[in-house]
Order: sequence, then C-alpha cells, then structure tokens
Amino acid sequence: MEPESEKQNIRFVAYNTRYLILPWVRVPHLASHLLARIDRMLSAELEKVYGHGVYLAETFVDPTRHRGTCYGAANWIWMGLTQGRGKDDHRHRPNRTLKEVLGCR
Repeated sequence: MEPESEKQNIRFVAYNTRYLILPWVRVPHLASHLLARIDRMLSAELEKVYGHGVYLAETFVDPTRHRGTCYGAANWIWMGLTQGRGKDDHRHRPNRTLKEVLGCR
C-alpha cells in the first residue's frame, strides 16, 4: 500500500493492543465469546463516536509468550507475521520477536 493511501485509510483499522483476562477468572469460553462480541459491535460503536466504522480489527500475538487460541476460537484470521521491527523502527532491521498478525471482519 502506498504511504499516502495508508495514512488516509488507517482510520478504518481498529487495533486490539491489549487483551487480558486475569488468571483467577474461570468462565468457560469467556475470552473467545468477548472477542466475537466485540467484533460484531465494534464498527457500529465507532460509527456513533467517530462518524465512520472500521473494515478491519487487528491484533498481534507474540507466539513465544502466548498461543492466541481465543482469537482462533472467535474466528479471527491469521494474516501473517510481522518483520520484528516495531512501529517506531528507523533502522529497518529486526530487533524483537516476530509477532503473529490476526484480523477479523
């Protein structure tokens, strides 16, 4: 994607940066249930607040620390791997673990 069109369209992508259910919470299928519910509601809710919905929700899972099972159970799709450079990279060299990129919608 061209940098200019990426800047124009970034508002149509929602990022799931943190998702935590504390270990002592024991509700079967809670994580995948919440993710699926968020997926169904997200675009309409953002439309109310910002005047436009989203076309994609995206998240990153570090496979060295987590499996991301709840995302698969909520029908999020594996889209590939990051390049391991982070969002503020200026050197264009990997400096962290590769993350799995998952998306929905």
